Amino acid sequence: MGKSSKDKRDAYYRLAKEEGWRARSAYKLLQLDEEFNLFEGVTRVVDLCAAPGSWSQVLSRVLIKGEKFGRAGWQEKQATTRNYVLGLEKEAVNNSEDKAELKEQRPKPRDGVRIVAIDLQPMSPLEGVTTMRADITHPSTIPLMLKALDPDTYDPNSTTPSSFVDLVISDGAPDVTGLHDLDIYVQSQLLWAALNLALCVLKPGGKFVAKIFRGKDVDLLFAQLKIVFERVRVAKPRSSRASSIEAFVVCEGFRPPKGFTPSLDKPLGAGTQLPIPQDAPKQEKKVSRNVREDGAIELDLGSESEDEDDVEEGGQRWIAPFLACGDLSAYDSDATYNLPKDRVSLDPVQPPTAPPYKRALEMRKLAGGAYGKTKARESKNIA
Repeated sequence: MGKSSKDKRDAYYRLAKEEGWRARSAYKLLQLDEEFNLFEGVTRVVDLCAAPGSWSQVLSRVLIKGEKFGRAGWQEKQATTRNYVLGLEKEAVNNSEDKAELKEQRPKPRDGVRIVAIDLQPMSPLEGVTTMRADITHPSTIPLMLKALDPDTYDPNSTTPSSFVDLVISDGAPDVTGLHDLDIYVQSQLLWAALNLALCVLKPGGKFVAKIFRGKDVDLLFAQLKIVFERVRVAKPRSSRASSIEAFVVCEGFRPPKGFTPSLDKPLGAGTQLPIPQDAPKQEKKVSRNVREDGAIELDLGSESEDEDDVEEGGQRWIAPFLACGDLSAYDSDATYNLPKDRVSLDPVQPPTAPPYKRALEMRKLAGGAYGKTKARESKNIA
């Protein structure tokens, strides 16, 4: 979390400190869950590119501690306040039946929760979260992750987990250069790395959520994800700045093709092709791409076959649905709000463990300077 003047006046930046989140990006996952109900029936999760750990913190507080956030949390808070004002909570404590009902309404942790967070950068520990320093693009990460998921039943000779994962999330992004075409390409490769790792551990029907950068050829990425997932949608959380090209692809209903064996040794996108079922009818399809005046890209999946099962909903083209999470009652992430006069500046919940500028600060400290001043400059000014 930065400390510029804009960050200080950013509502989500200050709200994250007040509510104890490690970064404002926690609200992105919370708003995605509120829109798509990502955590329903989920007990096993892998968080890729997890540092500094805000998404893992959300998983820990929701799955392990049983806390509620968003609209559900607001409704629970309103009900608790109402019962307190009307004195219903005291009456429920005295009544045995109401006492049992009140106990059922309290936050319940889920059984058998397993959360594994992976990143190249070190991450401070979280309750119930197993952290790993590993490269998600390297094949050696698979056995390490399988051992972290099931330490008791891990088989070194097996390349598949004893119990698959319900959800794989990735909030990773490269260090942007400002060259949008390059940034979009590097981000797409990072997403492919996360997807290839997810294919190795995700159970049929599982979910995959990852950050993307929207560009002119992003429709190709959606079409590729649609091959292995039943539903592919794109979402823009309210806490994500509208000026940013980032969005999140939400894939549900994992359906691996028959005969496909995932592996990081031969990942998708590096020459590996999905197998074509032998009983699949041969169809000649002519795919044409048309760029409209407003910049939207249309794909015409024309087919000489009369079978309409291959045609996506809405006609001869398929465009991933784009959803905006939240309504206008939420904070505007692009707005800067006036700071109250009696405000108290809060420290970060978790300071960076290995910031990229750490080496620069150490070198400046050794030079005896601060804020751009060094001993050499000071001696020159004195002379």
